[in-house]
Amino acid sequence: MNSMIDSLTPAEKVRYNRHLILDEFGEDNQVKLKTAKVLVVGAGGLGAPVLQYLTAAGVGTIGIVDGDEVDESNLQRQVIFAETDIGKLKSEAAMMSLLKQNAHIKFESHSVYLTIDNALDIIRDYDLVVDGTDNFQTRYLVNDACVILKKPLVFGSIFKFEGQVSLFNWEEGPTYRCLYPDPPKGNEVPNCSEIGVLGVLPAVIGSIMANEVIKVITGIGQNLSGRLLLYHALDMTFKELKFNKNAPQVTELLPDYDVFCGVEETPNSIDVQELKLWMDEGRKFQLIDVREAHELLICKLESDHLPLSNIHEKHSVTRQDRPVVVYCHHGMRSQSAINFLTSKGYENLINLEGGIHAWANKIDHTTAVY
Repeated sequence: MNSMIDSLTPAEKVRYNRHLILDEFGEDNQVKLKTAKVLVVGAGGLGAPVLQYLTAAGVGTIGIVDGDEVDESNLQRQVIFAETDIGKLKSEAAMMSLLKQNAHIKFESHSVYLTIDNALDIIRDYDLVVDGTDNFQTRYLVNDACVILKKPLVFGSIFKFEGQVSLFNWEEGPTYRCLYPDPPKGNEVPNCSEIGVLGVLPAVIGSIMANEVIKVITGIGQNLSGRLLLYHALDMTFKELKFNKNAPQVTELLPDYDVFCGVEETPNSIDVQELKLWMDEGRKFQLIDVREAHELLICKLESDHLPLSNIHEKHSVTRQDRPVVVYCHHGMRSQSAINFLTSKGYENLINLEGGIHAWANKIDHTTAVY
């Protein structure tokens, strides 16, 4: 070793001492971490602990991809952020927090959403990718880009009290498509903003993901290639599912991952700006909230209440003499409600895009959202 890049400085030797004195780890593996470049896609629930532990471990270059802003509801589990970060870009706020944690690390902020237009260009500069996203379109996009570029991919997901972790595309091993060849139908699987998630769950899963990154970079231990680790927080159990490589080789990105995952634009929808204009103009319409009663205690708009759980018995509250705008928290349950009401012969049904969450972010910032 003859440069500062491929060796440790005296300060780094002090900082990473507990790694260096591990017989199975040592200075050579710490240098591997220092020279590695890791891209973390998503700085949310899973991305937060992954970023914090990779930063603490000494991964030399860490890229952060996230086009979202910090929301107050994020603070319940995304512990990388503080109340003063609300409204800031997640990638920038995360980078500022991590710089305070470890000034030895080079951070690269990508304040964008990953798309077919930028995925290959962003990912190609990194040695390894971590997928901490919460939607199937991006998961398939990240997987396909990593296969094309021959980049290993550490994957994690969470759902209420459960989590999953695996390693894809390691030495041309199984990929995400080998485990999930077909996506669920559009809006079939709600995200945590619709059904909730235990706040500590991302820390458990994110820590395991960071552990996989360290093992891949250094080559120590047995990684999760071909193995899906399943965790249940309430039962406090870990299970393992083995799977083989069986998906066709991906050679190019799909033209539209929304279409592939069955996510279609709702033809009868309205955004929050237009809804606000309707209100200001005094336009006659009915506004229906399909969330559950306990959610109304947290935040609500002046509207009729038709909880989705009781829609079969209570749907007669829906008017037929004027437009009906239906909303929930993010827009998924309201679309389900519209599908049911349409089957019962109701017309003039309109879905509020982004739900009350979009209203709080774009119209009334004092509206409390969870």
